[in-house]
Amino acid sequence: MKKIGIIANKGKPEARIVARELLYLLEDRGAQVFLDEHVASDVGHPELGASVEEMGMQADLVCVLGGDGTLLRIARQLAGHSIPIFGINLGTLGFLSEAEPEHLPQAVDNLLSGKYDIEKRAMLEACLVRKGTALGTYTAMNDIGIAKGSFCRIIQCAVFLDDEYVATFSGDGVIVSTPTGSTAYSLSAGGPIVAPNVDMLLLTPVAPHSLTARPLVLSGNQTIRVEVDAIHQEMGLSIDGQFGYRLEGGDQIYIKKSPCVTPLIKWKKGGFFEAIRTKLQGEWE
Repeated sequence: MKKIGIIANKGKPEARIVARELLYLLEDRGAQVFLDEHVASDVGHPELGASVEEMGMQADLVCVLGGDGTLLRIARQLAGHSIPIFGINLGTLGFLSEAEPEHLPQAVDNLLSGKYDIEKRAMLEACLVRKGTALGTYTAMNDIGIAKGSFCRIIQCAVFLDDEYVATFSGDGVIVSTPTGSTAYSLSAGGPIVAPNVDMLLLTPVAPHSLTARPLVLSGNQTIRVEVDAIHQEMGLSIDGQFGYRLEGGDQIYIKKSPCVTPLIKWKKGGFFEAIRTKLQGEWE
């Protein structure tokens, strides 16, 4: 018997409806289901409620109902558990999701019969160091952003690769992203699209005050160090664009590939490039 977790973004109006239908389809085919503890009562099955951490220890795979933001959050929470994630899009873009709500019957058949592939997506590990003291270590699936605040005042980001000086970028900041994150904030800042199976780190300057600053594709086996400075204190560190910390001049951020990966369930051949065509280039089908 397969053990499957269902995690839903409670803020999405259709989340309860889709969760209830998915629960019915899975149980009807003999699966044991864990329900997100925040929606279990709303779906009428409080006895099935479980935390994300509990699902990470007990489930064989997890279905995430929501948009890309929801999937990024769950991927960080499940980092280290190596549990496959299946995204069902309830958001606007759904770039990371493999199915839409109308695909539920086919999705359940494929999940329970094992007709899918696992795509291991790289993650990032960032450590914030201030005056020689490590203040925190963070895991991201998409990107680590180092940026100015709300006012139009530039910051300086001196970039080193291991101990080798690379360049200093003056502008709005820099983004360090995984191949998965190359289609997110980095893309908006002029970075390239990178296939998800490429072993690399992508560094993209944001609005650089320069005619020559360009995105850099760097080895996935090295560590990027960014030292920030400015004549003001309006600087911040963001993780997947979902939470962050205020930075001070002289802070150092060490970024490298995380030992954790996010296993995404995929069943479509060429799905990455289809998503590029249909969701980023407007070739809607």
